Amino acid sequence: MTGIGWIQIALFCAVVLALVRPLGLYMTRVFAGERTLLSPVLAPLERGLYRLAGIDARHEQTWLGYGLAMLVFHALGFLLLYAILRLQEGLPLNPMGQAAVAPDLAFNTAASFVTNTNWQNYGGEGTLSYLSQMLGLTQQNFLSAATGIALAMALIRGFSRASAGTVGSFWVDLTRCTLYVLLPLCVGLTLFYVWQGIPQTLGAYVEATTLEGARQTIAVGPVASQVAVKMLGTNGGGLFNANAAHPFENPTALANFVQIVTIFALGAALTNVFGRMVGDERQGWAILSAMGALFLAGTAVTYWAESAGSPVLNGLGLTGGNMEGKEVRFGIVASALFAVVTTAASCGAVNSMHDSFTALGGMIPMINMQLGEIIVGGVGAGLYGMLVFVVVAIFVSGLMVGRTPEYLGKKIEAREVKMAMLAILCLPLMMLGLTAVATVVPAGLAGPANAGPHGFSEILYAFTSAAANNGSAFGGLTGNTPFYNTTLALGMLVGRFFVIIPALVIAGSLAAKRTVPASAGTFPTHGGLFVGLLVGVILIVGGLTFFPSLALGPIVEHLAGAAGQTFSTGG
Repeated sequence: MTGIGWIQIALFCAVVLALVRPLGLYMTRVFAGERTLLSPVLAPLERGLYRLAGIDARHEQTWLGYGLAMLVFHALGFLLLYAILRLQEGLPLNPMGQAAVAPDLAFNTAASFVTNTNWQNYGGEGTLSYLSQMLGLTQQNFLSAATGIALAMALIRGFSRASAGTVGSFWVDLTRCTLYVLLPLCVGLTLFYVWQGIPQTLGAYVEATTLEGARQTIAVGPVASQVAVKMLGTNGGGLFNANAAHPFENPTALANFVQIVTIFALGAALTNVFGRMVGDERQGWAILSAMGALFLAGTAVTYWAESAGSPVLNGLGLTGGNMEGKEVRFGIVASALFAVVTTAASCGAVNSMHDSFTALGGMIPMINMQLGEIIVGGVGAGLYGMLVFVVVAIFVSGLMVGRTPEYLGKKIEAREVKMAMLAILCLPLMMLGLTAVATVVPAGLAGPANAGPHGFSEILYAFTSAAANNGSAFGGLTGNTPFYNTTLALGMLVGRFFVIIPALVIAGSLAAKRTVPASAGTFPTHGGLFVGLLVGVILIVGGLTFFPSLALGPIVEHLAGAAGQTFSTGG
């Protein structure tokens, strides 16, 4: 570890924090329907879209109506994307003549992008046409990200409203997020990335002659626009198989820095939106502090582990840090920071091979995902995931002092706690349950490229990434098989919608309750004590749930490496 490395990490944190309040104020005004700088241009377009769709922007929905609208919208989006992938061979904008995507892979990809996971069991440049990339994937990058933010707004209204029967309109929230937040920012980011050297073209792949005289095909495409939304919307799916390690997706150190900032920007700013809408910005800062504490701890461990290098090589006197699987232009600190950011924010983009990290360095990205979408998390999903843990933490604090749990003047009762636990428990059910199946059936055991604990980690990471709607891959796992395409898709769908529905139930239940005035016995939820309690509950729940599986994978791999033991390749 070096001082320059810590300065890079500190600079990243400072820039993200500087963006929290201005972005939070802007989004608060957008979702409140107030006038913004872009209203003269976008408001007429917004009204036109409502008229075209037959939507009354003044009509709000109950939590059930909101949820049904969201489910129907995503079901139709899934069918459209699946059809595009299966029919792409005969569709336009296919200059390289890409064949139709296989049924199981198309099912996996449609589930992946509809759920904001963006897991990719294929190489984009060798599998998908430009039409599939733009109309299929990039469209879902916008809509799935907007859905996450919309659902966060519904839950925020549940805490901020009193004696209300509605939580907003899904159609209005989705439209405003796309028009006023995602599109304008992505236009600016696309132009920036083109300036940095990322291609943006519909032309055919480029043929080049190498110095040896051989012919080489260089894949290009509408890359900059997809990079912009995949980072800002915490989607993560890249046009190239190498993702953000590819020089056409991440060409410079400046582009790399901007990308990791945009991964965190909207998720961090939503905590400020929460504070503003409940009438106390300190509440938002408390939630962001809990997120930040977990993020900094993970960053420190990963940076230390990668800087220390492999214990096996260290035992042979070969020191100097672990550069395996990393781009030289980024180095250890930028690779470690990217890995923690992308898994803390459920983005899934990678600029290095997580499979090549040290055992402990690769464990932290896995833990980030296993804790749920809470350490900033996916846009919107991070906030409502953290608020679910807030409900549990408040319940625990009430038990400790013998008082009815309250949060922001709302009584936290049995219904909210049950829904919170349902949302929390569905993730380990998919992560651990599907991992258990994959480690005993032949189709699952055929996937990992390594034996021993590292092979187990490859399987565990895949199902963790899927259920957490992250989409990053540990690498080393052959996932493009009917078994993994189907089971990973199942994990993605359950990990997304079985968290969303309980969160909406909580939103509707809280919105209908009256606000109770604070009293002398009210537990303050904007200070350090509450932040510590919240972090403690998250770590205890995560530790009790996932420590045994981590002990079988990265922990035992690290201990074996320290003792000089290695494992051969092969499943």
